Amino acid sequence: MFVETEWDRTDQVGETRWVHALAQASGLPSAMVCHVTLDRADAAETLAEQARFPLVRGVRHKPRAAESPGELVTGAPGSMGDPTWRRGYARLAEHGLSFDLQTPWWHLEEAAALNRAFPDTPIILNHAGLPSDRSRAGLEAWHRAMAAFAAAPNVAVKISGLGEPGRPWSLERNREVILTIIDLLGVDRCMLASNFPVDSLVGDFHTIFSGFAEATQGLGRDAQSRLFAENARRIYRLDGGGAG
Repeated sequence: MFVETEWDRTDQVGETRWVHALAQASGLPSAMVCHVTLDRADAAETLAEQARFPLVRGVRHKPRAAESPGELVTGAPGSMGDPTWRRGYARLAEHGLSFDLQTPWWHLEEAAALNRAFPDTPIILNHAGLPSDRSRAGLEAWHRAMAAFAAAPNVAVKISGLGEPGRPWSLERNREVILTIIDLLGVDRCMLASNFPVDSLVGDFHTIFSGFAEATQGLGRDAQSRLFAENARRIYRLDGGGAG
């Protein structure tokens, strides 16, 4: 599964062409999340062009985010509450596309409201809602925001990107985050995911994924199978069924 990598924003379809050429040559990736700048005037045309590619399953356009919880501005230009941004977002359902959301946790109530307004478009939250503040107060605030997001009708979470700058990845630091998300959303709405190569700054692939395995061992092998593979196949339609 390939998720857009902030390719040249003046050529939004260029990355999609490259991914399809790569897949034709090597057989991978099996599907992708592309980029469309949803609040641009040409969003509808770009979205239609992207949706014609058979591997495209969804779109990621990082909405504008406040620097901290105290700086939230409802309806700020480029945010999930911006009417122009929402007009672009509303077109995802026409093409049968999901939306990958990368935003800090203090925007998750806004994300839940977005999903309630457009329930036919699945939202897949990236990187666990970015719980960067691991203090007890920080985790409690993140937990409340995640609970609000979990109550939305059509959402899922990728548990990934848990690295902390300057700290090696450890299960001790991440177990609570992993299990809290699974508890809030349930096994069927969670995916244990890679954020490589970025996560390689804090740990190798084996360290991180063996940590995921140990954290979820008590849930049983059936749950682990869903968390590590089956949910991703279903949510991203990896066995076929691209955009229409």
